[in-house]
Amino acid sequence: MIEDRYDVVIVGSGPGGGTMAWKLAQTGKRILLIERGDYLKRERENWDTREVFARGRYQAEETWTSSSGDTFRPGLHYFVGGNSKVYGGVLLRLRLEDFDAVRHPDGTAPEWPVKYDTFEPYYQAAEELFEVRGQRGEDPTEPPSHKPYKHPAIRHEQRIEALAEAWTREGLNPFHLPMGALLEQDETGAATPRSPLLRCDPFDGYPSLTNGKADAQVICVDPALEAHPNLTLLKNACVERLLTDAGGGTVTGVESIVEGRSHTIRGDIVVVACGALSSALLFLRSGNDRHPDGLANGSGQVGRNYMRHNNATVLAISKVPNPTEFQKTLGLNDFYHAHAKSPMNPHEFPLGHIQMVGKSDGMQIEAEGLPGFLHWLPEKPFDWIARHSIDFWLTSEDLPRPENRIFYRNGQVHLDLTETNMDGHRALREMLRRICDKAEIHPHLVDRTLYLGKDTPIGGTAHQAGTLRFGEDPASSVLDLDCRAHGIDNLYVTDASFFPSIGAVNPTLTIIANALRVADTIAGRLGAPAG
Repeated sequence: MIEDRYDVVIVGSGPGGGTMAWKLAQTGKRILLIERGDYLKRERENWDTREVFARGRYQAEETWTSSSGDTFRPGLHYFVGGNSKVYGGVLLRLRLEDFDAVRHPDGTAPEWPVKYDTFEPYYQAAEELFEVRGQRGEDPTEPPSHKPYKHPAIRHEQRIEALAEAWTREGLNPFHLPMGALLEQDETGAATPRSPLLRCDPFDGYPSLTNGKADAQVICVDPALEAHPNLTLLKNACVERLLTDAGGGTVTGVESIVEGRSHTIRGDIVVVACGALSSALLFLRSGNDRHPDGLANGSGQVGRNYMRHNNATVLAISKVPNPTEFQKTLGLNDFYHAHAKSPMNPHEFPLGHIQMVGKSDGMQIEAEGLPGFLHWLPEKPFDWIARHSIDFWLTSEDLPRPENRIFYRNGQVHLDLTETNMDGHRALREMLRRICDKAEIHPHLVDRTLYLGKDTPIGGTAHQAGTLRFGEDPASSVLDLDCRAHGIDNLYVTDASFFPSIGAVNPTLTIIANALRVADTIAGRLGAPAG
């Protein structure tokens, strides 16, 4: 039964909210976790490519508008566990240099006001909590750490191992991706009989039918609910707005729609973790006399500085078949930082991160539609392409620009996005082409969009960040260094909206680490430090 008042109310059950709930439940205080959706149903369609990608079975039924006036479905997933139910499971730390200002051809990514040393123990705790499989010491860009991973890295299969060896011979430094994938391996790398995860294609972008993905529901929410009766989960509840007192300095209520009726729930402390886009929209919807432009928006920055990475999925078509079942095991950061020109890399600016992506199948390639320049395969044999492809995910840093923002206009959600730092992204693709040539992979690389069934890539919101940036100056930021809203004493945010810049690695581990950091602050306020 839902009560009217809690010590802490958390909005959103993804990596930021689910981790916060897991940590604060250990205080013994009354914690309410509100989730807009329900549990994602375990069903055959979890692993059906057409259902997951082409038909968007698990994607939010929403329509937003881009700056060009086009409408699109955002890549949001309203379930217990949030977007982590379909994430790719890569859990990388931001690099040490990402916390400093980083120069790109289009401008400079700003410095973080809290440095890596503060985050390091929380990164360690996050890796242990999410049972990350990895191997220290392979990646020269890896930031300092005090402990090895508790679980061994997921072993490469034969085709990926051959690629790693070829790149190593060229002087590159391929490494095992740190993965939130609950694979228990035998001495050959095969899944053991009791492993929650199988070595199979449907992982990256799919829900895990076997609960073998280290997502926020599996790792945080369900274990916390089982262990701590003081934690309550409210599902299928859409938070409409946050209410404040007359002075505007304290959130006094969380107004939610549950089963078609409005309920106001009070929390001594409120934590918002809806994802960077939805959290900003909630702040904007919650405007009042004291906050006419939205909560904590005296700076005008709420919803602005949106980032989502410059991402591309690239298929390298090889003459040799690629029978790999679980492909997402290899990464490369040799072009991550700026450095002097060399015969291998003629660029002096940062390019970004390369990793394997889940294996494509013929149905997925056909559903997405191939670029017209594939004239060298006139019959477009989709299954043949899938069997012979090695699939890469390329990520370059994009820059926080005020004009890149989410906002309401006449009650409709608008997302304005102008691409930044595309020179670096194009250069990264060219570097991939070069190193694939050296590894004797076919030189013709084929782009495919990962955002199926959408009119524009703006719908790809998996790495959303930056809309409620943190900082010391209320004139240029929304949150303080503890991720508490400027001017609102009891309102915190623990999704990626606090990022002032995004680096070029997956943001999820940083979200988890920051949630643990902020949870310590909140537990201290409650007078009951978490375990």
